[in-house]
Amino acid sequence: MNTEFFQGIKQWEMEWQGMKGKLPVFYYDNTSITAIHTASTQKVQNLLPNQDMRPIEFLPGRCLVAFTAFEYRRTDIDPYNEFSIAFLITFRCTQIPMFTAAWQMLKRRFTAYVWQLPVTTEIARAGGVELYGYPKFIADIEFQRKEGSITCNLSEHGKKILSLKGQAPATHRGKEIRYVTYSIKDGIPLLANVVVNPLEFSESRSSQATELILSKEHSISQALMNLDLSAKPIMYQYSPRTEAILFGARNLLDV
Repeated sequence: MNTEFFQGIKQWEMEWQGMKGKLPVFYYDNTSITAIHTASTQKVQNLLPNQDMRPIEFLPGRCLVAFTAFEYRRTDIDPYNEFSIAFLITFRCTQIPMFTAAWQMLKRRFTAYVWQLPVTTEIARAGGVELYGYPKFIADIEFQRKEGSITCNLSEHGKKILSLKGQAPATHRGKEIRYVTYSIKDGIPLLANVVVNPLEFSESRSSQATELILSKEHSISQALMNLDLSAKPIMYQYSPRTEAILFGARNLLDV
């Protein structure tokens, strides 16, 4: 049954590659963990596909990279897992080191380019690629829970990419968060809104709250090592229960 969060949102039936779904996509029951690290601004800039995309800097020369593991237990396109590696950016506007990042945190509205977005099901992959231009591919994404912690292991074709381990502390009701994601489809920049309702939420700035371990086996982890990632995170978010809405992708003029 839909909760109040989803009320008043019109959905349309969609079909792509013989698969059916709805837009916007509703995510009714999810878990996510996010670790934000810093990286070399210049090296991240070299990975951005459009010259109007500018990395948001925490400090001059150090931008922000968000690693997020998602476990979607109930959605409009069935259960699946997903792992996002995203660079926080501005588009066609100047960023101010620290100030822009602080402003987005205050407004709880984050803008990011999704660099890698592996998923565990074909319908999630095909829909993301065809309708959004997201860089999705099929991968193994597994969650492990122990008392006081949660770990996500990401691999492809038997090659480990990374592991993200985080604390699982007590939570509270979080405030609504909006993410504006940028992607490229047929050479054209698109944006899509994701609105998240954190029913259970915890945030930490402790460097011990999470641990990111990169493998040397996969090209993605090798590329990440070349970004001069910080050894410790600057922020960690744990959301064992959330609701979310992924709206359809739009051209940049359609804002």
